[in-house]
Amino acid sequence: MSRILVLTNSSGGLYDFRNEFVQAMLAEHEVYVSMPDDVKEKELTAEGCRIIKTAINRRGINPLEDLKLHRAYCGLMKELRPDLVVTYTIKPNIYGGFAAARRKIPYIATITGLGGAFDRTGILLKVIVTMYRAGLRKAACVFFQNEENRGIFQRLGITAKKTRMVMGSGVNLDRHRYEEYPDGDETHFLYVGRVMKERGILEYIEAARALHSEKVFFDIMGYCDEDYQDMLDALEQEGIVRQIGFHTEVHPYLAAAGAIVVASFHEGMSNALIEGAATGRPVIASNISGCLEAFEEGKTGFGFTPGHADELIRAMQKFLALSVDARAAMGRRGREKMEREFDRKFVTEEYMDEVKQLLGQK
Repeated sequence: MSRILVLTNSSGGLYDFRNEFVQAMLAEHEVYVSMPDDVKEKELTAEGCRIIKTAINRRGINPLEDLKLHRAYCGLMKELRPDLVVTYTIKPNIYGGFAAARRKIPYIATITGLGGAFDRTGILLKVIVTMYRAGLRKAACVFFQNEENRGIFQRLGITAKKTRMVMGSGVNLDRHRYEEYPDGDETHFLYVGRVMKERGILEYIEAARALHSEKVFFDIMGYCDEDYQDMLDALEQEGIVRQIGFHTEVHPYLAAAGAIVVASFHEGMSNALIEGAATGRPVIASNISGCLEAFEEGKTGFGFTPGHADELIRAMQKFLALSVDARAAMGRRGREKMEREFDRKFVTEEYMDEVKQLLGQK
């Protein structure tokens, strides 16, 4: 059996969005997972993964911490001598790429989104681009989740031996099964994601201030990643929003919602949108790459320009003007789109095809 090392910055992200790929690798190979937390350690261990804890500061820019991460990855690869390395998200991609290239181990990276990193200018942008170039230039394959991200990398000279496109992480259509649309005359908008400026939380709050009523509710599911907690608490006391908090099992909350809202400025491919659509819920989404692929304007949801609360409000007003039957039909069309285009089985097949090529199984 070949030995595969997976580098990730979140056990929850690996298990929730990529576990089918992990299981496919486990069927034929030894799989080691380097991760910073124990959120899904029990589940991954039960499946047969061998877990290694590696500390990662996901959002910090501290050269000493990042050097420690690089050294940790080098040590892991020296000890385990994997036949293949698989990486997700920026720091594992870059520092894991450095380590794998140094030891001449083939590696696969995935660009799950660019966030605000490429909106920067000056020396910081140059540093980010330089590090990505070095981290990915010897990658056997880099997977992208939307064409815009791949185009940005190409224009900046961030290249690998090969690239492939997948529809995000795909969606597990059994886990996120279709649910009948909620009865009644109440409407619950559900914001799903980290509470951050670049996720559009301020625009969502402005929409909540404008549109909340006795029958229109604004729910927030996700943890505060920036300093908005006091503001959210005050808004909740006023009855403008309701905080659901972070949950590892989101399906019941998607099913209870009338529409899923993703107001992000950047996405690789929005898991919230495709999971919501798979559940049969219409979506209100940013008109950006990583969201546009997941809905059809006026058919499965409504779009708006991120950062523009007035457009978000108008999109929500369009939705509120629909009958319950029209909303349910929109949700059914969204589910059908997920079945045609976003089944996670398709994504897993793409990754396993690359794994088999690199390990000489084809």
